[in-house]
Parts: sequence; structure tokens; C-alpha cells
Amino acid sequence: MKIYVYSFLLFFTSCISIKTADIKNNTLEPKIVHYTSDDSMEYDFPFSDATIVNDIVYVAGQVGNLPGNNEVVPGGIKAETRQTMKNIQRILNAVGSSMDKVFKCTCMLADIDDWGAMSEEYKTFFDKEKRPSRSAFAGTGLALVAKIEIECWAVR
Repeated sequence: MKIYVYSFLLFFTSCISIKTADIKNNTLEPKIVHYTSDDSMEYDFPFSDATIVNDIVYVAGQVGNLPGNNEVVPGGIKAETRQTMKNIQRILNAVGSSMDKVFKCTCMLADIDDWGAMSEEYKTFFDKEKRPSRSAFAGTGLALVAKIEIECWAVR
């Protein structure tokens, strides 16, 4: 009988220690995935389109260029904002997320006077009741001489 008890205890304690080790490994090592579209690969940009850490998606700053093209769309701030948001939407869809899962955006404008027109177009991409937190500021030297660059965070 003692042999059965010792065998049971040995088996039971080894299961517990293995389970504890697995929990520690999963907690301490975040899952990180980098996503780069074929278009971005072609241009050899020095960044990923998005990085997913656990199930948080960090979309790199996007400007209003058509995919596969290295120039912003014509038409001013509204057209650029629309294309920028479409670029973000495309990336989110590619990694298994969507615009309704965005919880934070940062908007960088070449000219702060464009804030109103940019905001008008930007908000059409979100449900009125579920707009993400947002920061916006003016800066100089945006990529591709863009009028707007937007980065965002979403859940997957």
C-alpha cells in the first residue's frame, strides 16, 4: 500500500511542478508577432506595418498613400485622411482585427489648422458611440510630405 501512496504522491507533485512551470513561461514571455505587407516589403521600410503583442495590435504611423505607391493621394487633408484610415483598416483586417476594436489613435498633422477637416473625415470610420481615445498635434517633416500621419492601437 505504501508503494501506491508514494507513487501517487510522486505523480501528483510532478504534475503540479510542470503546471507551475508552464504558467510561469506563459506569463513571462509575451507573444510578439510582426506584420509587414508585401507592399511595405517591396519598399523595404525600416519598420513593420503592425506589431502584435499578446492580443494588442500596434499599427505603425500610416499616411495617405495608395498601397504599392510611394506618393500621397491628391485632394488635400480630407482625401489624405480617408486614405490613411483605409490603410489602417487594411492592416487591421490583415492581422485579424478591425476598426471597431481600435481604442487609441495618435494623429500628427503637418498643419494644425487642418485639425477640423481631418477630424470630420476621421470620425466617419468609427461608430459614434465607440470612438477611440485620440491625441492630435502638429509636426513637421511627415513621411512622403504628407499632411496627416495616424498610428493606432487595437485589440485582436
